[in-house]
Amino acid sequence: MSQMHQETALSRCPNCEEPLESGDLFCGACGYDLSVVPAPPEDHPTIAMAVPVEGGAPGGTAASGPGAPTAAASGSVEWSAAPVAGRSEPPAPGGAPVHAPAGVRFDRPNASDPGLSSDSGSGPGSSSGDFELAAPVAPDPRTSASAAFPEAALTPPDGTKLCVACRAGHVDPDGYCENCGHAQPRERDHMEQELGSVAAVSDRGLRHHRNEDSFAVSTTALPDGSPAVVAIVCDGVSSASRPDEASAAAAIAANESLLESLPRGAHPQQAMHEAIVAAAESVNSLAHDDGRAQEHDPHHHQNAPACTLVGAVMAAGLLVVGWVGDSRVYWVPDDRTTPPARLTEDDSWAAQMVATGLMNEAEAYADERAHAITGWLGADAYELEPHTASFKPDRPGLVVVCTDGLWNYAESAAEMAAVVPPDAHERPLHGAQVLVGHALDGGGHDNVTVALLPFAVPPQGAGSAYSTA
Repeated sequence: MSQMHQETALSRCPNCEEPLESGDLFCGACGYDLSVVPAPPEDHPTIAMAVPVEGGAPGGTAASGPGAPTAAASGSVEWSAAPVAGRSEPPAPGGAPVHAPAGVRFDRPNASDPGLSSDSGSGPGSSSGDFELAAPVAPDPRTSASAAFPEAALTPPDGTKLCVACRAGHVDPDGYCENCGHAQPRERDHMEQELGSVAAVSDRGLRHHRNEDSFAVSTTALPDGSPAVVAIVCDGVSSASRPDEASAAAAIAANESLLESLPRGAHPQQAMHEAIVAAAESVNSLAHDDGRAQEHDPHHHQNAPACTLVGAVMAAGLLVVGWVGDSRVYWVPDDRTTPPARLTEDDSWAAQMVATGLMNEAEAYADERAHAITGWLGADAYELEPHTASFKPDRPGLVVVCTDGLWNYAESAAEMAAVVPPDAHERPLHGAQVLVGHALDGGGHDNVTVALLPFAVPPQGAGSAYSTA
């Protein structure tokens, strides 16, 4: 990420008790922001004990029971145990115990905590003879508003969302609970879409606090009436500002460009080139929207929004792919006895090392600089160089379009083919779900997005023709 966050040494999430790993910034199960967990107090917690009374216990003996001090601690002062209010008794005036909603923990003890007692008979005129106790400090309404005023939680204003964690607080416009501060799941945390013969799934993963990937899938018709299928997958550059907006803008622009150019007869490879240019222009325009950037994130970085893009078009018996960055396209034949293939080359440091012969592929991708990209969409890109390639498959197969959040866990073409379900060409949405699950099972260290396009052609013998640009 582009901002430094406070690291946590917690072993479990304070909200849902899910085990945490070192370096986690957010809980993988509930999304709890671990950077807002208060530091443990430096001193020891206060221990509740009884209040001294005049005269003390008969015979000058110390009272026994919970909270009674030792003889060394009491000295010559005699103590009596404070009476505990029954559950049916009314609370003390001005000192009603506040019960926290499930999953919310107060920063200080209150009368509802186990092991603590509240005295319902204190105050002037009390028959207990105890000293007057100060009323408990009212909880901060910013952290327990619904606990102090439960009727507010029961009757939320129209259109107000309730927190998914405490189920009591209202969600503010920034997406955080006004009661417990829990960040709410965003609409883009998990997305699925199936459209005829193409399907895509995108997931936030287990380590990122938001999903910075985006995709677009669509179908259209060529001038002769034959179908064309489109899949675009974009990966926001986390070190840039507003990467989630950049990926969404690029996916939408590229998809719209293809839907405009393919029906009017443009060659699919030329249409893909034009779509990448349109996507780049859309991302570039975000860099000039400074006012909106400040409103979106007051601490936004000055570098321009950026993302990578990869896309595939199936039209007129051709498979056309285009890309900028390190997202990939794989070809997995339905006949698994024939070899799969990777159809794209990364714009990355590792790919450059391999291309120049300075490292072999194993050495390059084992280096910590392997995923440093050398091409992207954004106003600060050195030069836009869209890559396109056109293939004519000679047998049916499956086109896998994905971000590195998936191929990190199935890098080679053989590894990718091994995790693609055998029936993915018949059930593309299910196949995409399985592939995302594979990445999550592997650790889910990044956002994960994959689109599957079954390519159905009758067998025509060996070989395939392709051209690159």
